[in-house]
Amino acid sequence: MFDNIEEGYERRDIYNKDNIDQLAQCYLTMIETIKEDPQREGLFKTPIRAAKAFQFLTHGYGLDPAAILKSAIFHEDSKQIVIVKDIEIYSLCEHHMLPFFGKAHVGYIPNGKICGLSKIPRVVDAFSRRLQLQERLTAQIKDCIQEVLNPMGVAVVIEAQHLCMSMRGIQKQNSVTTTSEFTGAFLKNYNTRQEFMHLIGTKLH
Repeated sequence: MFDNIEEGYERRDIYNKDNIDQLAQCYLTMIETIKEDPQREGLFKTPIRAAKAFQFLTHGYGLDPAAILKSAIFHEDSKQIVIVKDIEIYSLCEHHMLPFFGKAHVGYIPNGKICGLSKIPRVVDAFSRRLQLQERLTAQIKDCIQEVLNPMGVAVVIEAQHLCMSMRGIQKQNSVTTTSEFTGAFLKNYNTRQEFMHLIGTKLH
């Protein structure tokens, strides 16, 4: 735990002491490698700040998505599609460790069990706060819900912008990548899949 007195107030940050100093050293080396002065005012505390930020951005490694879902399961006979859409995602591309961000839309058809609605965004966050590929992230969310709830079908669609495309490389600022994964009724029944796609694209609020 790091206790900091800055600008007249006390800030208490909780981080994993076992690796925060090692991460900070890595950032210090990076700053020195690009020929910057790590001792100047604006950069003096950057290594520790960056280390804390990176630890937060990857805190999904310390979470168990299945356990999150299992913590709030209820028996219910509903057979209608349950959708949580426009879930904000923030992740890091594992190829360049640059952010990608956007929205996830998750739906499932209950088969005797439902979960607390807040658990679905938590599952999305647990998987996204890791070094990721959008394709893998989409599949992991789908698989977790399918395995834990055993619903009649799961649908996951993610739309995201990748800074590795807009800040570097091809430098296309407005490109959006869409990935989808389906199981059960969403995979086998075209009308069910189309209903899901229609609902996530409709502004109901």
